[in-house]
Amino acid sequence: MIAPMPAARPARIPTQREGDELSVTAGTTVDHLTETYRAHYRSLLGLAALLLDDTASCEDVVQEAFIRVHSARKRVRDPEKTLAYLRQTVVNLSRSALRRRILGLKLLTKPMPDMASAEEGAYDLLERDELMKAMRGLQRRQREVLVLRYFADMTEAQVAETLGISLGSVKAYGSRGIAALRVAMEAPA
Repeated sequence: MIAPMPAARPARIPTQREGDELSVTAGTTVDHLTETYRAHYRSLLGLAALLLDDTASCEDVVQEAFIRVHSARKRVRDPEKTLAYLRQTVVNLSRSALRRRILGLKLLTKPMPDMASAEEGAYDLLERDELMKAMRGLQRRQREVLVLRYFADMTEAQVAETLGISLGSVKAYGSRGIAALRVAMEAPA
């Protein structure tokens, strides 16, 4: 006679003890991610606006960043790093948007005019024409370092971690970027 198979045990969720209570280590929660997104939406939007020259696509980039981090929220083991994940995703999606735009311009016989968005009034404070023009003239890395360092108010170490470069590179790109901005801002328009 064949003995019956034992019932399968349910998968155990890894836990860690904190005092007397148990906490599940399964990544950041949806509530925490949503709260972080809402609290930092405008700064993320500003970050995208400084990296992209088309304000209409900034909201799309920030919303896509939220969706992507939401989908991968279990990988964000430390809830304090949720904002860093959102910022990194905004930077990466901005890069991708610029790459697609460059490819599109190469494929088009004549470039299409930019359409003004309804929310363009919200960006009036962000757009300082002379500075934006000078920022666009910087190398990509210089612009990214300066935006993260001075607009997103990150430390040099945080910028290095976000961009995946060394601390020395952050300092070099920042120094060269500021020098180039000074030259561009002092030049007659």
